[in-house]
Amino acid sequence: MMTVLRPEGSDPPEPAPEERKSRWSATDLRRKLLVSTAVLWAVALTAFVVVRLGVENEAPSAAAPSAAPSASAAPLTVAEVYQALAPSVVLIRSTGQTDAGTGTGVIANADGTIITALHVVEGAQSIELTYADGTKSAAAIARADPKQDIATLTPQKLPETLVPAIMGGGSAVGDDVVAIGNPLGLTWSTSSGVVSGLDRRLDRAGKSAIEGLIQFDAAVNPGNSGGPLINTRGQVTGIVVALANPTDAGTFIGIGFAVPIGAALGGGEGDGQAPPL
Repeated sequence: MMTVLRPEGSDPPEPAPEERKSRWSATDLRRKLLVSTAVLWAVALTAFVVVRLGVENEAPSAAAPSAAPSASAAPLTVAEVYQALAPSVVLIRSTGQTDAGTGTGVIANADGTIITALHVVEGAQSIELTYADGTKSAAAIARADPKQDIATLTPQKLPETLVPAIMGGGSAVGDDVVAIGNPLGLTWSTSSGVVSGLDRRLDRAGKSAIEGLIQFDAAVNPGNSGGPLINTRGQVTGIVVALANPTDAGTFIGIGFAVPIGAALGGGEGDGQAPPL
């Protein structure tokens, strides 16, 4: 507390008349009331503005835009398709009684199942898989579908990182497609083109015709058999099984064929061996 000092010997001031003191108190009270009212109005207006601004600022959050489409929803470039699917492609080497052959397969399941063309492994004495990371494994035929020229393989060993491909997706004439395989021993090669036709029939000497094939013009050659035909969403839409060439050269001249993935996955004989055709 602070004490007010007065000059020594001075008399204290006379108190103001009661009436005057009362009048000044009333005036002070009115002033205080006016000030308090103004302050209350200012606070109320401020609160109103703050609330209004708060509601307006929260509106965008309440109406936040939906998530942008994922990368897989937009068409992928050929390079992006290759980067996504190459780890799912395998090189297949099979040995028979007198010769050896190469082909392609694709990892179709999280358990490591490989899908390929039956003629790549038909009659093989041994089957060796090479994964994209260099891992090698022996494999055996698990199921075979001679009518579609499709086989599934069970590997004995899996790579450290297993990358199954996405299976599915339909095809329409004009759709962009990508093929990945091992043509003429050139491992993990890619080519691109379009779906040229649907529901094609392939006649085979001494064997039943394959019905309902996808025709495409992405370049494929011997060694591509069993490899994936992929759409621009990164989905395997077919398994490459043949190319058309009216000569005996057996090389690509613009027409390839693939079994639609639904038919490729749809059946087969599970006796562990490819039945004779």
